[in-house]
Amino acid sequence: MKTEHPTHHFFDPRWPVLYEDNHLLGLYKPAGLLVQGDRTRDPSLLDLAKAWLKQRYRKPGNVFLGLVHRIDRPVAGVVLFARTSKAAARLSEQFRSGTVTKEYLAVVEGVVPDEAGVLHNHMVPGRERSSRILPAPAERSRHARLSYRRLAVSGTRCLLSVRLETGRKHQIRVQFSSRGFPLAGDLRYGAPAPLPDGQVALLAWKLVLTHPTREETIVLESPVPEGWPWPCPISTPRVPWSFEELAFSLPAEVFRTAPFSSRNGRR
Repeated sequence: MKTEHPTHHFFDPRWPVLYEDNHLLGLYKPAGLLVQGDRTRDPSLLDLAKAWLKQRYRKPGNVFLGLVHRIDRPVAGVVLFARTSKAAARLSEQFRSGTVTKEYLAVVEGVVPDEAGVLHNHMVPGRERSSRILPAPAERSRHARLSYRRLAVSGTRCLLSVRLETGRKHQIRVQFSSRGFPLAGDLRYGAPAPLPDGQVALLAWKLVLTHPTREETIVLESPVPEGWPWPCPISTPRVPWSFEELAFSLPAEVFRTAPFSSRNGRR
């Protein structure tokens, strides 16, 4: 097993490239940045990554980059892209089959009583792009499962390590909030107060997967961002938590080539 460490940066020296080879690109996604573009036409990490590769390697045509997983917009952490169609197909199968380990750090309101546990629920889509939990299986419901460890307690909050075993929309946020432990800053699911830039205290911390061509295990790990609501000496250096802190460093040519509005990219 090989743990990958940042070797160079994205558009800003504070924005690390977590892993890169001919088949994969692993990036840190700051909170507030979409993974994939939507109807808002706000910037997305996928489009920025294509523009970065085009610029870095002076590619004249379109750049292929396969999207194999997502994390929520207000969440920061590791996002992995495939640079070839073969890698995209093999990685997508790993995510579908559950062989990729997805580990998160979460700061929740309240003190989870058990030091470790497993949460099971039946989830369905809710109103306004949310999710909710049902007491029993029903039409359109999907099983959601995660395991967690309580790492530390401080006052009325605790720090958790969470391992996703399924990948439902807003799963970690919903499963803990339904038990009275909303994530810090997560107003959508019951947190009492916001965080400074609308972040949710959830970090996509680690991905452990099999390299699609070399058949070796690799570990991608996100730095803990500045302003994270816990004294967390887990990794250094720190990175900006919010996309707002990095958007101003994007070169103008990115907005001429990427399919989003410059009005929404630089504020």
